[in-house]
This record gives sequence, C-alpha cells and structure tokens, in this order.
Amino acid sequence: MINKKIFNNTATAFRLKSDLELKRAILLFSVMGKPFLIKPGIALTKFALKAKLPVQPLIKNTIFDQFCGGTSIDDCKPIIREMDDVNMSSILDYSVEGKEEEEEFDSAFKVKKELIAFASEESEVPFAIFKPTALGRFEIWHKVSSHISLSEKETAEWDRVKERVEGLCVEAKKFNVRLYADAEESWMQGAADDLMEEMMRKYNQDQALIFNTFQCYRWDRLDYLKELHQTAQKDNFKIGAKIVRGAYMEKENKRAKKRGKKSPICRNKEATDVSFNSVLAYCLDHLDDISVFIGTHNEMSNYLALQIMEDQNIAKDDPRVWFSQLYGMSDQISYNLAGKGYNTAKLVPFGPVTDVVPYLLRRAEENSSVEGQTNRELVLLNGEIDRRNGEVQNKEQVPA
Repeated sequence: MINKKIFNNTATAFRLKSDLELKRAILLFSVMGKPFLIKPGIALTKFALKAKLPVQPLIKNTIFDQFCGGTSIDDCKPIIREMDDVNMSSILDYSVEGKEEEEEFDSAFKVKKELIAFASEESEVPFAIFKPTALGRFEIWHKVSSHISLSEKETAEWDRVKERVEGLCVEAKKFNVRLYADAEESWMQGAADDLMEEMMRKYNQDQALIFNTFQCYRWDRLDYLKELHQTAQKDNFKIGAKIVRGAYMEKENKRAKKRGKKSPICRNKEATDVSFNSVLAYCLDHLDDISVFIGTHNEMSNYLALQIMEDQNIAKDDPRVWFSQLYGMSDQISYNLAGKGYNTAKLVPFGPVTDVVPYLLRRAEENSSVEGQTNRELVLLNGEIDRRNGEVQNKEQVPA
C-alpha cells in the first residue's frame, strides 16, 4: 500500500525555497484565500495596466515571481537546472494569451517552435506545450467548434491556424519531442479536439508524441475518451491524454445559465472528482494505447494514481505515465513524487510581465475558487517555517 502521508514531507516539498520565498508565498496564498479581495484586486490590476500606471515592478516581485520562471527562456534556465538536481523535470510555457493579430500568432508559433527545439536538446524538459488560442483568434475557434459557416477570409484564416498547429506537430515528430495542446473553454474545444485527433492519427502511429488535454470537470469526457480510444484502435494510432480537472468553471456555468442551456460542467466537486478519477483509471488501465499526463493538484487523485500503478505493477518511471503541477503550487505533491522516482514535471510559465498578466489573474482567481486549495498551501508553508525554526532552536541548544 502507498503511504498516505507521502505528501506531508515539507522538508522535501520546499527544499528549493529560501525562508524569504516561503514568507512571500504565505502572503500571496493568504490573499488568494480571501475571495472578497481577489475580484476587486483583479479589476484594479487591469485598470492600472490599462492606465499605464507603474505597477509592473510590484507584479514582477510578487505574483509573477511566485508562478513564473522569468520573462525569457534564458531566465528559466537556472530554475530548470536547480529542479533537475532534485529529479524534477520542467515544461516551459510561453503563457501569452488573448492576442488578436496574425503577426502575434505568427510570433507565438515561432516561440513554440523554439521551445520544441529547446526540449529536444535538454533532457530536463520532457514536453513542449501550446495553447490553441495562442495560434488563432478565439472567435475563429468558436465558429469552427459551433459549425458556423466561415467567410472566404475566415476560411483562409482557419487554414493558417491549422498550418501553425500542424507545423508544431511536424517539429515535434522531427525532434521526437512530446507536445501537448492545452485546453480551452467548451465552446472552442470542439475544434481543438477534432484537430488534435487528426494530429494524433498522423503523428502517433508508433508512440504518443502528440497529446490533447481532457478537462474532467466536463461530465462528457470519459465517454469522449472511450470513443476516441475505439477510433484509435480502429485506425492504429496512440492517444496522448493530458488530464486535468479544468480551468473555466465559473465562466462555463455563467455562460450556460445565460443561454438557458445545461452546463457542460459537473454539478459539484464530488461529481468532478468521480469524473477525473474515472478518466485517470481508464487511462492507466489502457497504457498500451494511451499515454497519460496527470495534471492535478488534488492529493487524493495523485494518491489513487500511485495505488493503481502499484496494484498493476506499473513501474514508477514508466515513460507512458507523467505527473505534473504548476510552478509555485502544490510543491508537496511534485517534489515528494520526484523524490520517490516518479516521472514528475513542473509547468513553468514565462513571458513579458504585462503579457503574462491574464494567466496570472486566472491563476489567482482559480486558487480563490477551489475549496481547500489555498488553506492546504498555507498549512504546509507555515509548517515548513515552523520546522526550520525548530531546527535553528535545536542547534542553538546543543552545547558547544
């Protein structure tokens, strides 16, 4: 049996954090644990940036440094090396969102290609990542997902989006680098699902190089995965599945209610947990066909994955199974898994401070809305501070 206290070791969890970094994290999570402060804080941040007020240094030295590796690939390299020393891999994410112009999409495509090449050269970087809406407008993804007819101009635009996505998959195949598409809102995800299925059919003949993301707070994802599995078996390709709970719960529920439609999101947290754990178990039960990337901050789901692996004699370092958490969060999961020899990676966002702000604000909002998340972080962070203070006191009491 897996030890249920595997995630309680704070000495391992925070081994790379200085006392100052621990105290900064405590301050940030204390604020994020108060939802009544988050919404006005987000609105104020957006206003300050729009008004060009000098808030960048404050953002950079607080939430940015907590959740991002830097403003460039070079900024991230020391963090990558430091984590590799403790068996932790890194996935660099150019976290620039919400662009509208073709030049911006071409620029993002270029950066993503560079990250694939970088991953091919660095053993510490096992995956590359892209967000579909970083390569094309939200509206074009929405229209294609909704089967709305495109104008001639929009058809040409969609063709360019598909060319960018396939261009990244070609690079991934060329360099033998695993590449996954991050998830989008449900009203854009249909087009992404179809396109990533096409890419898996083309480039996953021998192994799972191309991954799609399954947001398991959607109640239809297990059925979708089973259907995809049947297709993959028939057409002889492997599935790459990154599984997460989801990132747009409030937005999804609000939109569905406004339109008088059933929400695509599970009715409550318990149903979401069942959905995620069912998808997780299905993937681990079919590793010959499905490689799984387990992206969750939920300790019980990670514990379940470990128990299934042990019960099924799946090796800790089986290349078809990876665990991952976001940089700056859930270190008690990441570092303890890595310390036990499991394939574990931190997702390390980077980019210009102002361009990464939408990602950071989403991070803050999600933390404030996930019940128990910030409290667990605070308990562990304060516990590590107490542990270190106790060590200092013990040393002072030892006779010379």
